[in-house]
Amino acid sequence: MDLKAKIPARIAKEINASPAQVAAAIELLDGGATVPFVARYRKEATGGLDDTQLRDLSERMVYLRELEARRETVLKSIQDQGKLTDDLTRSILQADTKATLEDIYLPYKPKRRTRAMIARENGLEPLARAIQENRAAEPSALAEGYVTAEVADMKAALNGARDILTEELAERAEILGRLREMMAGNAHLASRVVDGKEKDGAKFSDYFAHSEPYRGVPSHRALAMMRGVNEGILTTDLELPEDADADAPLRVLRAALEIGGQQPGDKFLSDVAGWCWRVKLKLSITIDLMTDLRKRAEEEAINVFARNLKDLLLAAPAGHKTTIGLDPGIRTGVKLAVVDATGKVLDTATLYPFQPKNDLRGAQATLGALIRKHGATLIAIGNGTASRETEKMVGDLLKDMPAPKPTKVIVSEAGASVYSASALAAREFPDLDVSLRGAVSIARRLQDPLAELVKIEPKSIGVGQYQHDVDQHRLARALDGVVEDAVNAVGVDLNTASAPLLARVSGLGPGLAEAIVLHRDANGAFASRKALKDVPRLGARTFEQCAGFLRISGGDEPLDASSVHPEAYAVARKIVKACGRDLRDLMKDPAPLRSLQPQQFVTDSFGLPTVRDIFAELEKPGRDPRPDFKTATFAEGIDSIKDLKAGMQLEGTVTNVAAFGAFVDIGVHQDGLVHVSQLSDKFVKGPHEVVKAGDVVRVRVTEVDVPRNRIGLSMKSPDAQNRPERGGRADRNDGPTRGGKGPKGGPRGGGGKPRNAPQESGGAMASALAAAFKRT
Repeated sequence: MDLKAKIPARIAKEINASPAQVAAAIELLDGGATVPFVARYRKEATGGLDDTQLRDLSERMVYLRELEARRETVLKSIQDQGKLTDDLTRSILQADTKATLEDIYLPYKPKRRTRAMIARENGLEPLARAIQENRAAEPSALAEGYVTAEVADMKAALNGARDILTEELAERAEILGRLREMMAGNAHLASRVVDGKEKDGAKFSDYFAHSEPYRGVPSHRALAMMRGVNEGILTTDLELPEDADADAPLRVLRAALEIGGQQPGDKFLSDVAGWCWRVKLKLSITIDLMTDLRKRAEEEAINVFARNLKDLLLAAPAGHKTTIGLDPGIRTGVKLAVVDATGKVLDTATLYPFQPKNDLRGAQATLGALIRKHGATLIAIGNGTASRETEKMVGDLLKDMPAPKPTKVIVSEAGASVYSASALAAREFPDLDVSLRGAVSIARRLQDPLAELVKIEPKSIGVGQYQHDVDQHRLARALDGVVEDAVNAVGVDLNTASAPLLARVSGLGPGLAEAIVLHRDANGAFASRKALKDVPRLGARTFEQCAGFLRISGGDEPLDASSVHPEAYAVARKIVKACGRDLRDLMKDPAPLRSLQPQQFVTDSFGLPTVRDIFAELEKPGRDPRPDFKTATFAEGIDSIKDLKAGMQLEGTVTNVAAFGAFVDIGVHQDGLVHVSQLSDKFVKGPHEVVKAGDVVRVRVTEVDVPRNRIGLSMKSPDAQNRPERGGRADRNDGPTRGGKGPKGGPRGGGGKPRNAPQESGGAMASALAAAFKRT
């Protein structure tokens, strides 16, 4: 099977699709099409692959192409050495991972001079063969004949033979594969505290004397231990437990050397097998498995961050309403910004209701005056320091105000300070103080979370799990994909969108987004999608990619307000004509559409999937896929962790979902943890089955640990709380948990909001394991 067919066939199995679907998608992506465009407007070609499948396809395509390129390199290298056989070629062609390919290549890979090479140069390979072939002879007697000027004595000769045999064993791919699988299946990952680091590493106390099966280590615990190693608090190793067969690796090596008796040669070869395992293979396999564990843990952590970010970006918008944003602070004051329905800044102020000025009445008077002056209907309060005190100040003011009065909402301010100090914010608000820009961001993210959050680097939004410990390039690529998919799923108003939001539209980018905004500023609002072609450097290919995701309300062409692509307008008009209605009338009353069958409008260019999408869009043009807006109501008088008592029933907002549970903001400046075992009365495999970031939930306080700043919560019904868990109680050993909220708006340490060998080669093992766990 050639490369063109091989990769689609393999990916097809992995994403549950056909090779034809995958091949079509690869051709489109290679041609410059974006994932959102292919997912939405090329369903006929791909058979309806969704954006998740296409993202997975794209990642695997890169890996498999790298694998094929490496395979060609390996084949050429071995061929150039004159050592390529039919069996070896077959093995190389059948290798399905990079690791397997490298195992096969290892004996032929150019390398620095090894002890085995030196032994061969000194003429000791015949001695190694003699010992293998004549087991009855004493190896020491055989070695006497190999003492030369380069080989000092009999012991040096035997050591040279041992080095040759050890290298040969260590380079046999089938042995490496068996031993690696054996260790992966039976070994335990063990962690220990470094002597004298108990106090400094208190947050890692769960791992001071910890051991669990390697194969079942979840992502968050693996990353917690890796961080402990990186910070010099922990050491780790792979150990075979007491009930495991500790001699199993040695039996594999003895079998490879065909040891079947107790003759002198057998005893020497048995010692070689033990030496090979202790000094060479145990270390290299452990490093391989630790590296695999890191990759597995990072992949899961990145997936967790991506899911949380998607939920946050697609959170319900409060809508186009005049909003007051409050960025709470104590000594520096509460920063206030008023924005209109479009997000334009109308007014700013700084209030000082708390110490040292304690001007509560003055702050409330100023806030009340601005509410009346601008007719504000929403007040967004950042959830950082002094959030509850600020909320109380606002609540007391609103109690005495006549109706209609604005609604106060606590808003996550994660990333607000990052945006405030950014070059983008400086360009947008050159005359506005940095501290006031945060209040603007808080107000706008209540109006439309997606439009505001795209201005912030995704990693700074802080809804991940140990995000600073994973491969930052892979993380950034995954999060950029999430942002792109979210923006294009919702669609963008061409005449009001900011440049950062436009930059995330399929086919565009920062340069073209700026060009669109400049053209809009110079020439006024776009009257139609077609007018986009007047923007400099925006060609036909780019127009094809972006047009369907851009919306124009009240323009020359009613279909421009929908997600129908301009290339399919003729089909849409044919459907409208069949309804016997004007397009605008049909969009108001889509009932006539129900009398038609989509199959009637299928053409050679547009298949049934596209026609069905057009029907759906004509029925509800420009609909927003995000949920309706709602917010949590925090309990009065519960302002800090010290106010909490076990058994309290509270309402809160899910801020972050990790592999082991969900963190919930209940208004006390410290998120509580609902462990996965406490999320539901029934058994759930993972938290995302039950909750997502932004959900408003009811919780019960189960544990309050003030010294460690930990809050335990449950979403189980009271009667279910006392029933035994199906399959046993879930493991609560979840590593370092959250301290207080991190610096306002900044990225939190750890992810989202958490802050949180043989005796012969012990030193080498420790340093090698540390290197495997550290990231360069």
